[in-house]
Amino acid sequence: MKAVIQRVQHARVEIDGAVSGQIDQGILVLLGVAHEDDHAKAGRLLQKILNYRIFADDAGKMNLNVQQVGGGVLVVSQFTIEADTRKGLRPSFTTAAEPAKAEALYDYFVDETRKAYDAERVQTGRFAADMQVHLQNDGPVTFILEV
Repeated sequence: MKAVIQRVQHARVEIDGAVSGQIDQGILVLLGVAHEDDHAKAGRLLQKILNYRIFADDAGKMNLNVQQVGGGVLVVSQFTIEADTRKGLRPSFTTAAEPAKAEALYDYFVDETRKAYDAERVQTGRFAADMQVHLQNDGPVTFILEV
């Protein structure tokens, strides 16, 4: 399981012109699911995301996590993160989980995020939808997390 996380000042997801989810300060999570992923990996990735220290403390150092700053978490499914780009000029998606499994793990990840953190601060896109993601990256600060 892989995630691209971005520290944002604000972010929102629109589907067909309607806002599906939006947050102010927090983390935008672009989530990819691979064939071998399972609930255990989802849980480890979630704990890493919620505890990853990417927000500044009073001294300006990245020492605080999203929970400590009371930030939002916007989770967006993105199967292209699992692309194999090592060869050629066209990505291969052979490592990405099939849609039914990916959706189930995405839903599980979102449910577990809402249980582990303030459910009102957790927003989402919609699995497999054509989404427009708007964000103001803060820093910019972007990390790729894998478990």
